[in-house]
Amino acid sequence: MVQSLIDHGVEIIFGLPGGQAIPIYDALYDRKDLINVLMRHEQGAAHAADGYARATGKVGVCLATSGPGATNLVTGLATAYMDSIPVLAITGQVRTTALGKDAFQEADITGISLPVTKHNYLVKDAKDLPRVIAEAMYVASTGRPGPVLVDIPIDVSFAKFDYEPVTEVNIRSYSPIQGESITEENLNAAAKMIAESERPVLYAGGGVVLAGASEELLALSEKTHILVANTLLGKGAIPETHPHSLGMLGMHGTAYANHAVDKCDLLIAVGARFDDRVTGKLAAFAKRAKVIHIDIDAAEVAKTVTPDISIVGDCKRVLSLLLDKVEPRGETEWNKQIKQWQQDFPLHCPSDDSQLYAQCIIERLWEHTKGEAIIVTDVGQHQMFTALHYKVTKPRRFLSSGGLGTMGYGFPAAIGAAMGCPDLPVFAICGDGGFQMTLQELAPSLEYKVPVKIVLLNNRYLGMVRQWQELFYNKRYSGVNIEFQPDFKMLAEAYGCVGIRIDKMSEVDAAIEKAMEINDRPVILDFHTAREENVFPMIPAGESIEQMMVNRPK
Repeated sequence: MVQSLIDHGVEIIFGLPGGQAIPIYDALYDRKDLINVLMRHEQGAAHAADGYARATGKVGVCLATSGPGATNLVTGLATAYMDSIPVLAITGQVRTTALGKDAFQEADITGISLPVTKHNYLVKDAKDLPRVIAEAMYVASTGRPGPVLVDIPIDVSFAKFDYEPVTEVNIRSYSPIQGESITEENLNAAAKMIAESERPVLYAGGGVVLAGASEELLALSEKTHILVANTLLGKGAIPETHPHSLGMLGMHGTAYANHAVDKCDLLIAVGARFDDRVTGKLAAFAKRAKVIHIDIDAAEVAKTVTPDISIVGDCKRVLSLLLDKVEPRGETEWNKQIKQWQQDFPLHCPSDDSQLYAQCIIERLWEHTKGEAIIVTDVGQHQMFTALHYKVTKPRRFLSSGGLGTMGYGFPAAIGAAMGCPDLPVFAICGDGGFQMTLQELAPSLEYKVPVKIVLLNNRYLGMVRQWQELFYNKRYSGVNIEFQPDFKMLAEAYGCVGIRIDKMSEVDAAIEKAMEINDRPVILDFHTAREENVFPMIPAGESIEQMMVNRPK
């Protein structure tokens, strides 16, 4: 199994051992060509593999033992599944003769993980392992990517046979792109619809990033002067510093992106799935628009919004072909109208210097990095502040749990990203709630000298839930006050890391500069922010743009 992984280009495994995985770990003992990162919780291992995959474009690999070790991976697998991330999870299992008999630390992990994996395997014959690993890597990384799990009983681990590498994969029942519909007819119809539209908008999702289609998307936008709104996972699909970028749309999207989508007469969705956080009230979403939907997964077409034209296929290939079909067009009155909305509804930071505001810290971080960093967020208010105020200039530079919204994701995913891309600074932007779910991963990040900079936006609340309770539950703050927490500066030092506490805006720049100078261990930047800062714009869940709340400059 280990040699199979190496033969398929795997360089790093994130995992945690246990009784049924000991033979696998024994096989790793003498290997110098495979880094075996000992995490402190299996969920952290899954998130680290996920972060590695998102940042590098390769398959991330995690490893756990049977029973609770395997089940602890499930949240990480569900996170990767929702966001279409190629992860290979390998689990130990009780011996084949004990399967189904409630043996010690037995769990039916193939059954448990079935809804949150693209495919999974229970290996009962060691001779199948080379083929299974080859197939698992192939399935995880082709078509619409996703996590694959391989479960290996301990007696299979003990078995001996002569290894022969498997270099070609032929799975009779698997086609990476099912229902592909890239035809001259479809492409010509899409080009004609674009030519006839007066108010088009491009809507770019995470599929653009996964397909490596950013250059083609930007070229299409520049040739036609169609402006681009992106989803959370579509950040970096085109540079957000580009004049054609409208930033994020949806519940916490920019007001001008939402107005553009609301008033457009053609919405061109590329690698996006019309998520409910984008559409809000479905009946009111882009109700004036015809829809072109380009996606690699035929199951996403017409699942939520029925398009006028659908093209099933790899986004990079479809955009490349469509680019040759569309006619050039210049700036229009529609572009000017959108630019006016940008002036009417600008993003801004509070001018009050007496408190630290999360959005202002994010803007200062952007000024220090100018996009030349990998930004990994946890989930909550800080995630939305980052999506709004940090301009991502390249694909695979913004990592976040989108579909599942997994608190605790940010820090371990940042470890995986940093180990996969050691030449780039990596910032994990976390809330104090989510960080406390996986902060034990400070230990491996120190052990392996991973210099993740943890931007801890510490408002002593579970901030997003508190915001909803403020706005929709008459400020009945129930179960969200987390003032009882460690001193994060001292916590960092207890682990042997660097901790810096920041209380005033005048201290922000120096703290970021100091963190960027440290390259042999993690740094916790503990920013004590305003306790009741809210994320705006905001469209309440299930509502339309008519209910959008904006925060205008005072």
